Amino acid sequence: MIKTQIAVAAVALSFLGTPACFAANAHVGTWKVNEAKSKVAPGMGKTNTVQYAEKKDQMQVTVDGVDKDGKPTHGVWMGKTDGKAYKVKGNLAWDAMAYKMVNDRTYDITAMKGGKMSWNGKSTVAADGKSRTLNMSGTGADGKKFKAKVVYDKE
Repeated sequence: MIKTQIAVAAVALSFLGTPACFAANAHVGTWKVNEAKSKVAPGMGKTNTVQYAEKKDQMQVTVDGVDKDGKPTHGVWMGKTDGKAYKVKGNLAWDAMAYKMVNDRTYDITAMKGGKMSWNGKSTVAADGKSRTLNMSGTGADGKKFKAKVVYDKE
């Protein structure tokens, strides 16, 4: 009887500790671009803020900024981090994105327009959780290849 009670208590205690084993998504929250630390290619639009939110088994990413002509842009992507492309709603320069989780602080991202890759990159949250860096490369609407580094601060 005592052995059974001990076993039941051990199982119950192991379940209490289970949530601590799963790291929270470090990307979740609102990120504001740090222009002083960013290196954007000439002729590229600029992102002002990016907000990551978990919605059940999916992630929602909301992007606000300006295009290369200074006109406001807004887009919302909702999908799984399974590496498959999901549609983007809004007026961004791309119409679909694929996110793939590399580890608890990093995503590989591919942005597409009309089924073709526009850019891809790696988004990594710093160990302290206060900044995020997106290193990206691709081909602009003008057909020229570009590389960019966008640094964000957590709001």
